[in-house]
Amino acid sequence: MHLFADISSHGFGHLAITAPVLDAVAEAFPNLRLTVRSGLPATKLRQRIHYPFEHIAATSDFGYVMHDALSIDLAATAAAYRAAHADWASSVAGEASFLAALTPDLVLTNVSYLPLAGAARAGIPALSLCSLNWADLFAHFFGNEPWAAPVHADMLAAYRSARSFLRITPGMPMRDLGNLDDIGPIAALGRRHDLGLDGAKAVLIAMGGVAHRLPLDHWPRTPGVRWLVAADWHCRHPDAISYESFGLVFTDLLCSVDAVITKPGYGTFTEAAGNGTPVLYQRRDDWPEQDCLIEWLQRNAPCLEIPPDLLHTGLLAESLATLWGQTAMRRPALTGATEATTAICRHLPPDRLRR
Repeated sequence: MHLFADISSHGFGHLAITAPVLDAVAEAFPNLRLTVRSGLPATKLRQRIHYPFEHIAATSDFGYVMHDALSIDLAATAAAYRAAHADWASSVAGEASFLAALTPDLVLTNVSYLPLAGAARAGIPALSLCSLNWADLFAHFFGNEPWAAPVHADMLAAYRSARSFLRITPGMPMRDLGNLDDIGPIAALGRRHDLGLDGAKAVLIAMGGVAHRLPLDHWPRTPGVRWLVAADWHCRHPDAISYESFGLVFTDLLCSVDAVITKPGYGTFTEAAGNGTPVLYQRRDDWPEQDCLIEWLQRNAPCLEIPPDLLHTGLLAESLATLWGQTAMRRPALTGATEATTAICRHLPPDRLRR
């Protein structure tokens, strides 16, 4: 069985969702041929996807052009969408030819819509998998623009052409799609390690796959706390440690720390809850997906929203104390990867169901 997976490189969350599904499919189909197209580095992909795959280093979507992890460049994003749809029919035809030559038995996207349109043109079964879709976000930000209606129609038609859109929990409503199948949460589980900090608490700062540097150099010292940050921050704070220095994959690191500071994002939220890690989060400006994520996190993990000024000043001792004073919660059942595998099997050609 040949599966073609297209994974958005708009941050790392799309990979965090897709990788457990691909591993589950590989377990069900030991002779699987897996092709992955993504603009993410191959090393990052292989940290998450544990089954061998052919990597096509390319992107079929861009999601949103970001100023940083928390704010969108709306003007640049609008220009990019208008350019992408200027000759949409030719783009779809090109994608159909590409997929026909690749000859997959199934296309799985998270969450690009061009491969769905191309697969429909080529007669290849296709599914999409995510907590959001670009059409709903596009309508939120650009729905009232005079140029937007044809672009939005192209996006919706592509998503509707999929055999199923696997909406994972928690997920946006997606009321414009009639091909939804709801499945449970998806998250990787890590293994806890002793970080060797002599009793100090470790707080991981992980704002997602889009660059966003906090002014940690100027934060005051917080007794008993060590800040784990990316090495490329070149942070001079005396209590900062590069998280790469521990040599752990992200999920093991997340499982090993005492708290994580982040923004609302599917991958970090669900993995924190699944691994029992408390969360401090800063709400994003006008990001429609975040409400369902925050509501779910509040039911499944110790968490606390903090205002932007606290991440600027670093006066986080009180917030951390409040967070650590919350009662531990029962960890959520992460059933989504298994359910997605079942759905994939349901849409495979019958002659490909041999395990």
